[in-house]
Amino acid sequence: MQNNKQISGFSKLNKTDKLRWLAEHFTLEPTETERVLTGFWHADADLQRILDGFSENTLSNFPLPYGIAPNFTINGKTYAVPMVIEESSVVAAASSAAKYWQSRGGFHAEMISTVKLGQVHFLWNGDFQKLQSVFPALKQQLLEDAADLTCNMEKRGGGVLNIELLNFSNLEPDYYQLRVSFETCDSMGANFINSVLERFSSTLEVFVQTHPIFDETERDVDMVMAILSNYTPDCLVRAWVECSVEHLSDEGDAAYFAEKFRRAVRIAHIDPYRATTHNKGIFNGIDAVVLATGNDFRAVEACGHTYAARDGQYRSLSFCTIENGIFKFWLDLPLALGTVGGLTKLHPLAKLSLEILGNPTAQELMQIVAVTGLAQNFAALRSLVTTGIQKGHMKMHLTNVLNHLGANYAEAQEAAYFFADKVVSFTAVREFLEEARGLKI
Repeated sequence: MQNNKQISGFSKLNKTDKLRWLAEHFTLEPTETERVLTGFWHADADLQRILDGFSENTLSNFPLPYGIAPNFTINGKTYAVPMVIEESSVVAAASSAAKYWQSRGGFHAEMISTVKLGQVHFLWNGDFQKLQSVFPALKQQLLEDAADLTCNMEKRGGGVLNIELLNFSNLEPDYYQLRVSFETCDSMGANFINSVLERFSSTLEVFVQTHPIFDETERDVDMVMAILSNYTPDCLVRAWVECSVEHLSDEGDAAYFAEKFRRAVRIAHIDPYRATTHNKGIFNGIDAVVLATGNDFRAVEACGHTYAARDGQYRSLSFCTIENGIFKFWLDLPLALGTVGGLTKLHPLAKLSLEILGNPTAQELMQIVAVTGLAQNFAALRSLVTTGIQKGHMKMHLTNVLNHLGANYAEAQEAAYFFADKVVSFTAVREFLEEARGLKI
């Protein structure tokens, strides 16, 4: 029996009716729920329709802070980097690191490779050596049958780079795979890759069913799935900073700071518990720019974390060396991003973010994103090995604490002055307001 919290045909309701049903059946104050959700609708109805189209069963918008980290010098060019993130201190830390390295040669970045991958997974109980022997012909047929899908990408310099036939039947009975390498130029390429892979699936089935080398018992191909892989270890960008150790003298004893910093990175290579938090800090910077430019931060995170565990243990994505008096800190990161297609032109803020960045190519955007992750990592480690992370983080968090405690503008100004040289904590801020108001909150 269906209860009143279950519904059939929810997706067919208009947005207002969806909202009203949710509010009445799942919230304590339906009128307030409707007020909150409708309060975040965009005033521009046409823009709201675009936003509603990004996902399903959309009721409202969920705002996140959109900030700018200025003063990034990357390969000699200056950027103001858009960042979308809700966590205190992230944008400030990235900005601080950008300014720090501005006078030390700036950041450097380069693309190592830009290959993306897709897979056709299939079951087949035939003679693998036969399939191997005719694979060159199959490969040619795959490319010919997908030519109508790949021609436009090829005109832009991309397309299918390679097709491999892999045998996994020792791990799973009758399981084989086509692993396909792609170049997708300035697009992330998900739809392109998946369309080509599905065409490859059809070609493979027909090829095996009709080729005379196979007997009647070998003609049945069971397609499991055809899908891109978000693990792209050959779509790799490197970002780095370097300077003489003596130029780190802002930290007091430059040599001591450099060695302590290096050791902190080394610990993140040794200990997965530390590496997880270490890499989370890197993704604070990376995700914020990926979101701001309308790209897929979940895919970026999944790929990065897989890459961090590529040798069987989860490790730091960044590295640090001190050799011949030179401090070098760098990051190798697989990134698959786009500057055309997807939300990059549909979402007005994503479009604006790319304009702010100078309408970069996909490769330039990947370099900017990697640099922002490195900057965030540098700022976090610099704090950890000097003053500690909480001092700066809690000062940035002060505004959130004050808002939680209902401080007005005057009280917030007084609190900012009071805590300028003190450690911020929720209890300390509450006690400050209690004393200022002469009452208990």
